[in-house]
Amino acid sequence: MKRGDTLYQQYLDILAEELQPAMGCTEPIALAYAGAKARQILGALPEKVEIRVSGNIIKNVKSVIVPNTGGLHGISAAVCAGVVAGDADKVLEVISCVTEQQKRQLKAYMATTPVEIQPASSCLVFDIDLTLYSGENRVRLRIINHHTNIAYIEKNGQILQSQPIEESSEDHLTDKSCLSIEKIVEFADCVAPEDIRELVGRQVKCNMAIAKEGVENRWGANIGSVLLARQGALLSKRAAAYAAAGSDARMSGCEMPVIILSGSGNQGITASVPVAIYAEALGKTEEEMLRAVALSDLVTIHQKTGIGRLSAYCGAISAGCGAGAGIAYLQGGGFRAVAHTVVNAIAILSGTICDGAKPSCAAKIAAAVDAGILGWDMYQENQQFYGGDGIVTKGVDKTVNNVGRLAREGMRQTDQTILEIMLDE
Repeated sequence: MKRGDTLYQQYLDILAEELQPAMGCTEPIALAYAGAKARQILGALPEKVEIRVSGNIIKNVKSVIVPNTGGLHGISAAVCAGVVAGDADKVLEVISCVTEQQKRQLKAYMATTPVEIQPASSCLVFDIDLTLYSGENRVRLRIINHHTNIAYIEKNGQILQSQPIEESSEDHLTDKSCLSIEKIVEFADCVAPEDIRELVGRQVKCNMAIAKEGVENRWGANIGSVLLARQGALLSKRAAAYAAAGSDARMSGCEMPVIILSGSGNQGITASVPVAIYAEALGKTEEEMLRAVALSDLVTIHQKTGIGRLSAYCGAISAGCGAGAGIAYLQGGGFRAVAHTVVNAIAILSGTICDGAKPSCAAKIAAAVDAGILGWDMYQENQQFYGGDGIVTKGVDKTVNNVGRLAREGMRQTDQTILEIMLDE
C-alpha cells in the first residue's frame, strides 16, 4: 500500500467518517439532533412531540445525563433539549452552546408539552422516528442505522427526503470489507503523518482533555481515580485509569467534547487515550503516536463492522483490543505481534454485555484496556491462545469475524433480555 492508492484513500475515508466530534453520550445526542432538525423544518416550537425508538436507543439513553440540561436524563429530555435549544447545523454537537435561559425554557417546555414515547415499529437496531406538531403543521423525521443518517423527512404529507430502509449500520458509509489486520498494519507503516495529523491529533487532544477532567474532578463512580490511587504506579494501570476517567466524566454529563469512533465516545476514548499515555511515558515522537492511534482506531473499526453500531456486545471490549494492538505497534510490534495481541485480547473478554450507557461503562473500559495490554504481554512472553480455544480460530481476521457472528446472532436474545430487565425496574 502506498499514498495515492485506492486502498490507502479508503482507509483515510474510513477514519474521516468515524472520527467525529460529539458532546455527550451519542444516543441521547442523536435524539437531540433529530429534535433540532425536525424543529428547524417545522419552523415553530412544537406543541406536541411523538417519539418512537428502538430498544437499543432506550437502553443507551435511560441512565446517562444529557449535557447542558441542568442534570436531566432520558429520551424526553434529549429530544426536547434539541427542540428548544439545539443547533442542527452542529450535528452531534447540537446542544453544545445552550444558555442558562434556554435551560430554564427547557424545563418549562417539558412541564407543559405532551411527549409520547413508544417502541419503534421496525426491527432495526438503531431507529429514531420523531414527529413534531404545531397547529396544523406536522414534521416527521427518521434517523436509522447510525447517529446522523436521516433516512426520511416528511412535512404536512409531503415527502422531502426518503431513502430505502436497509438493516445495515454501514448505510451510506465507505465499504469496510477492505479492512484486515495485515493491511491495517501496512497502512500504519506507510501513512503520511500529514494525512492523519488533523484527524487523529484532534482525537488525542479532545479525548485526553476529558480523561484529565475525569481524573481531576469527581464524576460517576470515579473508576479512574480509584485505579490511580490503588495501582497507579503501573503504566498499564495508568493507561486504563485515564481511559476510564474519560468515560466517568462523559457518562455523567460533562460538557466537554469527545471524538467518537464507530458511533461511540467511549470507544473513541478507549482506542486513543491508553496509546497516548504509553507514547508519552515511553518518549515516543508525535508521528509514532499518531500511527499507533490510527492503527488502534482501525483495529477497533474492523471488529465493530461485524458487530454493528449497537449491540448486546460491549463495544469498549473491541476498543480495548484496539488499544492493546496500538500499544504493541508503538513498541515496535509488526503484523505478527499485532495479530497475536488482537486474538489474545478477543479470547479474554469477548461476550461482555452492553447494558446501556451509564457509569459502570468506565469499569468495563478499564477491564478492556487491561485485556488488550495482557494480549500484548502474552505475545512478548511467547504465549498465545490457539485456534479451537473457544471462539478463537486459525487466522486473526477469521477470529474477528467470529466475534461479529457472536454479537449479531448469538447475543440477539441477550439484548432483548437486557432491555426487559432494565425496563422492569
